[in-house]
Amino acid sequence: MSIRAHFEGELENIKVQIKDLAIDAKYSLDTAIHLLYQGDVEAARTLIEKDAVIDAKEEKINDDAILMLAKQQPVARDLRRIVTAIKISSDLERMADHSTNIAKATIHLGINHGIQIDPELREMAILAMDMVDLAVKAFEYEDISLANKLAEMDDVVDRKCGDVVKQMLEFTAVNPEQVQHVMQMAYVARYIERYADHITNIGENIFYQVKGRTYDLN
Repeated sequence: MSIRAHFEGELENIKVQIKDLAIDAKYSLDTAIHLLYQGDVEAARTLIEKDAVIDAKEEKINDDAILMLAKQQPVARDLRRIVTAIKISSDLERMADHSTNIAKATIHLGINHGIQIDPELREMAILAMDMVDLAVKAFEYEDISLANKLAEMDDVVDRKCGDVVKQMLEFTAVNPEQVQHVMQMAYVARYIERYADHITNIGENIFYQVKGRTYDLN
């Protein structure tokens, strides 16, 4: 096998790992939101424990990428591809962390809290998960036109987050006795917003990988 073919093979292995990590990050948000609406505290604890698996996968990607840098000493676009992989894996890990925070909010709310969970939170999460799918496709095909669409989707998530937080604050003004529970839902909206922000970071990294320049999509 030629040196070039070996390099491409190792890079493809990292790409496969990143796509697998993206699946985990998406699943973690989907599960966290489901458990929030179900009020399933025990399952939320289990989800938090599983975050260590995602952390280990990110570490493996970083180790493989750093080893490639040391062995291959790539330049130009090849270097950007490896650096981008490291950055994207970091964003995916942080996305899973925000899902874990949502699970922690579910635990904080507890069982039979009596608060109706705003349906807007589920809509935000669904949009964020759609962004994950788009980001993975943009990464796989190095497609900056797809990456650019992430900014528009993130704007929608931001607006929805603002609406939820505003509603929660208005609700606590007339229901001060429920402020702790209601604020947890405002936090969840923020966690989803930050989750989506990391996906836009992935889009920016794809731009950097393809164009060799930094673009701000946020």
